[in-house]
Order: sequence, then structure tokens, then C-alpha cells
Amino acid sequence: MDPISDTEFKLLQQQFTETYKDIFQNKLAEKTVVIVPSLTLDAEMLNTIKGSVHYEERLLCMLMLLRMPRTQVIFITSVPIDPCIIDYYLHLLPGITGQHARERLKLFACYDASHVSLTEKILKRPRLIKRIRESIRYPNMTHMSCFNVTDFEKQLAVLLSIPIYGCDPDLLYLGTKTGSRRIFKKLGILVPNGFEDLKNEMDIALSLARIKVNNPTLKKAVVKINDGFSGEGNAIFRYGNLSAEHPLLANEILACLPTGLNIVAANVSYHVFLSKFCTLGGIVEEFIEGEIKESPSVQCRINPLGITDIISTHDQLLGGESGQVFIGATFPASKEYTLEIAAAGEKIAEALRLEGVKGRFGIDFLSIREAGIWKHYAIEINLRKGGTTHPFLMLQFLTEGEFNWKKGEFQMPGGQTRYYFASDNVVNEKYKGLSPQDLIDIAMCNGLQYDGARQEGVMFHMIGALSQYGKLGMVCIAKTEQEAKDYFNKTILILDTAAEE
Repeated sequence: MDPISDTEFKLLQQQFTETYKDIFQNKLAEKTVVIVPSLTLDAEMLNTIKGSVHYEERLLCMLMLLRMPRTQVIFITSVPIDPCIIDYYLHLLPGITGQHARERLKLFACYDASHVSLTEKILKRPRLIKRIRESIRYPNMTHMSCFNVTDFEKQLAVLLSIPIYGCDPDLLYLGTKTGSRRIFKKLGILVPNGFEDLKNEMDIALSLARIKVNNPTLKKAVVKINDGFSGEGNAIFRYGNLSAEHPLLANEILACLPTGLNIVAANVSYHVFLSKFCTLGGIVEEFIEGEIKESPSVQCRINPLGITDIISTHDQLLGGESGQVFIGATFPASKEYTLEIAAAGEKIAEALRLEGVKGRFGIDFLSIREAGIWKHYAIEINLRKGGTTHPFLMLQFLTEGEFNWKKGEFQMPGGQTRYYFASDNVVNEKYKGLSPQDLIDIAMCNGLQYDGARQEGVMFHMIGALSQYGKLGMVCIAKTEQEAKDYFNKTILILDTAAEE
């Protein structure tokens, strides 16, 4: 951005602090929230995510903001969303009629399904920007909510003259793989043995060699691009018969890399991966082994007033190459260690607050149980919304509850607790051809929908990806963790049966 626009953006952000004081604790305050659910990532990396354009639908959970009767929501997507999907969400609004909500909801689409980020598409459409700007009811009480914030979102905010509730892109280096390791090490938090701020192929080979020398029994290591998404920027290197005592170990590894580096993202060649690594930089670290291993995460928020909150903890379900790809999560994380990782998250969040970070972000850990004691390795900071953001927002919006991280419980106003199992990666070739209407009909006929009276049931998301990709997401809410998983398994069984009819 040019200096003038950058100055304007910072002024908008400063003004948001005052606005936040006035509207965020008042459910009857008149305000507008502009939701831009753009995965603003590298276009080639975005292209590796199956049905990426439908990931924008994950933030439809924020339509629940319409439960506040003076709030307007503007939701922008790459392609139009089927009206039955919108009805599906609005039906869940507690205490608000569908008509009242629809009068305060404006939907815009770019009519562009290409693998360019949504925000870039919007910026190429000045007439669309004009229509969005003209539709804002409360210009002085408006902010933008995004999946992640880059210079593109910053530019859009200036064009719309509204602030963003999120991290200033000038601070995004703190959430890269390199930036994360630096913060963890500065705070004395355990990290896997490895090296950061790497620039090229030789850096990768030298670092892999040094890690092997430090740990001769090491079987594999992870190479990570600084700015990956859901593990898609990672690759696994297996040492095989390479010995730590080899006098030219780095050269041997360098020769093995083109064929021996197993890239997590599908259909990404070594040449493309290396090109991205050289452009964005990255890290190399040990692959942590363990018989009992979990992948918990902590979600945090720093509001415009500089107040830090621990929002939630999750146990992440990982799949793909050596467990590098996010598939789903259980909420909350195990009581055996949720307090420990939340306390570490609070320490990291405070360090980020001092750097000026605002908005929601997540911190991923890798936890190994040895001799009855959990050892937690900090893995990365994601300065954006993530795969655990929308399930928790949906639970919170539907139940009005809060997470007590010191107890490791989600407590509703009546004192009851709730758990969920959520996944963004329910995929089956047999589901292809099922329309959104089909899915909703199957759910209604089999009692799978969320029940507001019992405050449990199943919520679907990414419904638009179902017919073309056989893919969707689910949030299964219940009174216990096991019941939540039972909901998930029951739903899969019903969908599998229905798809064969």
C-alpha cells in the first residue's frame, strides 16, 4: 500500500477502539459487520485445496450475529450461496424470525469460482465495492471480519472506509513458522529441535544434516514453508539408511531431496514446493515420535482494547502424510492437559499483545505422554481464524455459553456443559450429486438437525461443496465427548446409506 493509504488504515483501526467500547457489549447497538471469508493465500497453494471456494461458507456461522436485532450483516462470497443454505442457518437464530433476520442480511457474490482469493476478486470489481459501500446502514459503527488479513484486505478496508477486526498485516511475520519458533524460544517454551529462517535448498539440506547429527536415531524430519495452510505447506523427509556419521551428509541429503521429500499437498511437484520455499522461506524441525501423541491447540483473542482471552482448546485430528493435515477436532481438549496448554497459550498471547497483535489466532502444540507425564511442544502460531474457529463460534452463538479454560469446560447459562466433534473433511465419492436440498432433507428425516430445545445435534457447513466434490463439514454438539462422536458416526452411516439409494 502507498503511505497515504497505510496512514488511513491505521487511523481506521484507531477509531475502531472507540467504536468497540460503544457497541460490543451492547446487543441492541446498531452496527454493521462486513464478512469477507477469503482464504487469502498463495494462489498455487490455494489450488491444492479441494473445493477451496466453498471454504468461504465456513464463516456462515457468523450469520448468527443476526440474533442481535439491530445488527446488519453483509456477507460476500466468490459464488452465490444456495438460498436453502442461508435458510438453514437463519432457522437456527434464537428469538429472531427469519424475515426479521433477512431484512438485515445483504449477500453479494463475485460470480467467480477461480483459484484467486475472494478479496482479490472483490478488488477487481469497483462496481461491487460501490454497491457494498452503499449498502452499509451504519457507516460509523461498521467493521470487517475476515478469515485472514493481508495487504489485500487492508486495501479493501480503506476502499470501504471501515476497520478490520484482525491482525495488521505488518505483524504477520510473527505468525510464520519462523516467527512462531522465535517467539516460543524467546519465552522458553519447548519446541522441536530444528532451524528457522531458512531460504533455499542448501539451507534445507544443511539443517536436515545438523538435526540428524544432533539426534543420530532420528528417522524423519519436517520441512515447512513459512506461510502454509492446514499442513499443505509441509513435506516429510525420511533419512532411511543415511548415517549421522557420513562425512558429506548434507551433500547426500541434497542429492536425495528431489525424489525423497514427500510433499503433503496433492499434485505439488518438488520444483513448485522448492520455489515457494525460496520465495517465502521456512523451517526444518524434527518429526516428534511417540506412542501416545496428541495435537492440541489453543484459540486466543486480543480485542481492540488490548484485553487477552483464552477462547477455547481443542484436540486436533490430523491425517495425510505423517499426520500433517488438519481433518477435525474435539472440543474441549483433554482435561489431562488443557490447563497446561491454555496457560502456555496465555503466555504466548501476552507476548503477541505487546507486539500489537489484535483479533483471533490459534497456537498449535504437539503433546507426547512419557512415563505418565505430558510434554508439550509448541509448533506454530496462526494469526487468523482457523479450522477450529467456526465450530466454536457456532456453539457459542447457539448456546450463549462460555469456555472456562481453568476448568476446561464449556458452561452454558444454566450450568450445563457441552462438547463437540467437528470436521471440515467429510469426503466420500458416493456423496457427489447430493444437492444442498438433498442433504437438508436427509438430516430432517433422520433427526440429525440441531435441536435448540435440547441444545445438541448436528450442524453442517461447506454444504455447497457436496454435489461437486462429495465433501462437507460437520459440528456435532452433545452433552459428552462420546455422545458428540456418536452423533458424527451416526450421521456418516445415514449419509452413506442415503447416497446409495
